[in-house]
Amino acid sequence: MGKRNYYIVNGITWYRALAAFCMLLLICNHQFSAFKWMLAFSFFTDAVDGNLARKLKVISKFGSTLDSVADDLTVAVAIIGMIVFNPGFLKGELTLVVILLLLYVLQITLALIKYGKISSFHTYFAKAAAGLQGLFLVLFFFLPGPIYTLFYLTAIITVMDLVEEIALVLIMPEWKANVKGLYWVLSKSAVPECDEL
Repeated sequence: MGKRNYYIVNGITWYRALAAFCMLLLICNHQFSAFKWMLAFSFFTDAVDGNLARKLKVISKFGSTLDSVADDLTVAVAIIGMIVFNPGFLKGELTLVVILLLLYVLQITLALIKYGKISSFHTYFAKAAAGLQGLFLVLFFFLPGPIYTLFYLTAIITVMDLVEEIALVLIMPEWKANVKGLYWVLSKSAVPECDEL
């Protein structure tokens, strides 16, 4: 039963990773309607697989890494969709978009140098940022115009998430998945080993 649950949860995550390439084809063929519905479903699966993994107790390092990759691919293809279907929005917010991109690239680069693979911390900030990103991106394609308040809130939380993840990469000597956040890591490291007995 455990292996079956593991394959089900990872199958949902694999769907999201592969769906990103299908959505890219939809963008290339200007199939806007199919793209936006597939994107919405992909973000829905993002909300499902993590919770399902915890509920079924099938959390694994591979699953955490796959989830991070699938999330990044989904957001990347959504941004490509924004560029193709509504390029004016990103042009108007170029400074903020560049800051987010630079922080993301820095975080990924540091993780690859230090751990040899991307990070998969899944901090509270990361979960909040992912939820807001999904909400904003889905509404962006379904509503007549972007919700700027939601965009700025999403950007602020995403910046906080990326800064925290950069700090975590710098202070954590080994790769670890599902870290609550910087506060918990620092609190744990501040406790003497003899007190943990």
